[in-house]
Amino acid sequence: MKEQTGPIFYITGVPGSGKSSVATALMRRFPFGMHLPIDDMREFVVSGIVPPFPWTEEVSRQFALAREASAQTARLYADAGFAVALDDVIFPHEVHELCTRLLAGKTIHKIFLQPTLDTVLTRNASRTNKDFDTTVLIEVIHSLHPSIAAQPFAEAGWIVIDSTELSLEQTVETILQRIGLEQGY
Repeated sequence: MKEQTGPIFYITGVPGSGKSSVATALMRRFPFGMHLPIDDMREFVVSGIVPPFPWTEEVSRQFALAREASAQTARLYADAGFAVALDDVIFPHEVHELCTRLLAGKTIHKIFLQPTLDTVLTRNASRTNKDFDTTVLIEVIHSLHPSIAAQPFAEAGWIVIDSTELSLEQTVETILQRIGLEQGY
């Protein structure tokens, strides 16, 4: 019996927008689901990892490697019938390049979580899923929120979800409805 190829989800938004929580909850809705956070892939580097701020050429190189490794892993697992969710702070043109080069022929659902700045700051302040003091992200969130919101996500075919007033489960339900899987996978 041939395995069905699983869908791939690319979930983005600013830090604190709920990418990891949504990705994990979404993957639990599939019989086989895998969550690949780009930050976790980067943290596999044992020697030489650089922090993401300030942004440097080396940071850019390390993110590119993590994204490429994650995309290749996503392809491998999707080919084995897994639904896969990648989560990352990324711009539409960067994902387009990745999808064209490494994920061609795969079903890819691109999701942009866009809660308000106040919501993101509140969520960031209460996070428990990071091994560092998340207050270091406040300045990054303030600068990134307007610049990422100005990107042409909808025009590039992304599903844009304002999750400000949505619970985690409501956000997952919205994603499934928007891709036509409200009846299940």
